[in-house]
Amino acid sequence: MRVNKGETMWLMTKFGFYSIVRKDEGRFHIRSREKVDIENLVKQVPLPEAKIMESSSADYRFRVIVGQKELLSVLTFLGNELDYGNFKGCIDRTPGQSHKPYHEVWGVLADALGAYGSKGRGPNAAAHPFTL
Repeated sequence: MRVNKGETMWLMTKFGFYSIVRKDEGRFHIRSREKVDIENLVKQVPLPEAKIMESSSADYRFRVIVGQKELLSVLTFLGNELDYGNFKGCIDRTPGQSHKPYHEVWGVLADALGAYGSKGRGPNAAAHPFTL
């Protein structure tokens, strides 16, 4: 797996919402806006060496820093836990996750990129005024 410095991966999962970035060679920041999301991940994977860090000055307040081996463990775990046929329906039934704006995010992406046979607005999608 190769992740270039400065690139971001967003993961919306039944365990939480995560942003993963590579800050330095072999060091990945798994970030979340809610502490419970990082706690879920650290507990479920497990990541016994991971220390949850908090910073009120960062857009993602909570994070753990892991190496590539741990990152692959996280991604493998999340892939192995895909046990639903509809993500939005799963989230509606998942304690601690149903309040998140995943439906609204889906709507913005569907409008911009297309869904149910529509093409979406393509390159002009960024000009769409929306709020989440």
